[in-house]
Amino acid sequence: MKIIFPPLLLLSILFIGTGGCNSTTPLLGTVEIDGSSTVFPITEAVAEEFSKRDSGIRVNVAVSGTGGGFKRFTLGETDINNASRPMKDKESEAALNNGIDFLEMQVGTDGLSVMVDPSNTFAECLTVEELKKIWEPNTKIEYWDDLNLNYPHLKLHRFGPDTDSGTFDFFTEAINGESQVSTDKYQASTDDNVLVRGIGGTKGAIGYFGYAYYEENKNKLKVIGVDGGAGCMKPSTQTIADGSYVPLSRPLFIYVNKASLKRPAVKTFVEYYLEVGRELTGEVGYVAASKSIYQDNQTKLLEN
Repeated sequence: MKIIFPPLLLLSILFIGTGGCNSTTPLLGTVEIDGSSTVFPITEAVAEEFSKRDSGIRVNVAVSGTGGGFKRFTLGETDINNASRPMKDKESEAALNNGIDFLEMQVGTDGLSVMVDPSNTFAECLTVEELKKIWEPNTKIEYWDDLNLNYPHLKLHRFGPDTDSGTFDFFTEAINGESQVSTDKYQASTDDNVLVRGIGGTKGAIGYFGYAYYEENKNKLKVIGVDGGAGCMKPSTQTIADGSYVPLSRPLFIYVNKASLKRPAVKTFVEYYLEVGRELTGEVGYVAASKSIYQDNQTKLLEN
């Protein structure tokens, strides 16, 4: 027997059967990210918000330091590298040799912060020269009064990032005059949370890492000012943004593998990053890159 459906009912059945005119298939895939512990809070925040919108895409964010991340990135093992410094010539050459083309996108600015343990009542500001005496390769500073006779005879304990860290690269260049040049008389870690515990829990400690981690843990640490020649200045969102916190303000980046952008999951994530990145950068304690820089980033993405 032939069944004849009324026209409106037939349209309803077709609509339900196809999922509707605006039905879309959820994107599936994985985005692999590694690199800087400093940039990690920004990218992690973006990834968390992204997962609420595109739950079918898994975003894995690891932390092996800027340099460690670039080693993987230039081998094509990751889609995105978080970086707290620009890519070095030897790293870009490695990428080229391995057929990796990439986009550099600045996402924010950080003020690398110098901290002491909260019980320290005597150190309020150090000059660049004093910081160099503490961190130079052949340092003679063992006690705080070796640095300043007005300071107590208290053992000085150093904490800082390891040699794969972009923070280490930037600090050593800004303070010691050459990247990777530093004393090895310090406790190193790739995990900024380990440094927080070390500095905050060790009497006589001094150390450094990104501003966002200080903001997140300021009840456990004491930040001190840095005198770069124009007077003592402490890091804050204002002093970092206006450039008065010198010489320890620095740009923050993500590097994107162009080949990875051919995968919808990666391109959709990067598009979302550029959509919400400015807001989330501020929320995690850094200074967001300007609107014009983000527009440049979006232009780069549209061209690839």
